[in-house]
Amino acid sequence: MPGTVTAGGKTPPSIQATLEDALAKLPDGYVDGYFGNRSWGVTVKRSQDGKRTWLYGKELSGTGIVSFNLYRLAGSGPTLKPCEMSSAKVIEFVLGFEPSREKAVPRL
Repeated sequence: MPGTVTAGGKTPPSIQATLEDALAKLPDGYVDGYFGNRSWGVTVKRSQDGKRTWLYGKELSGTGIVSFNLYRLAGSGPTLKPCEMSSAKVIEFVLGFEPSREKAVPRL
């Protein structure tokens, strides 16, 4: 909510900024991890110019999938484009996904 202030007197970050921060922490390429106490495999690809980030995640022991593109275009700000799912599902996944540090595999 615009104008919201926390108990510490600071304005909380926007959901978009929080999403971008969490996405920036994910490595390029493939990484195993956990979301909702389930194993997932996630691939992240970033364009060389930094204007597009693509993520595809698959639940390794089930049927869950998360897929989206995040575009950073001049003038319009970041635009989230989920692939056949809600933006809320994408945001929940990116904020809740915990990558396994020992299994990160960079792919080009």
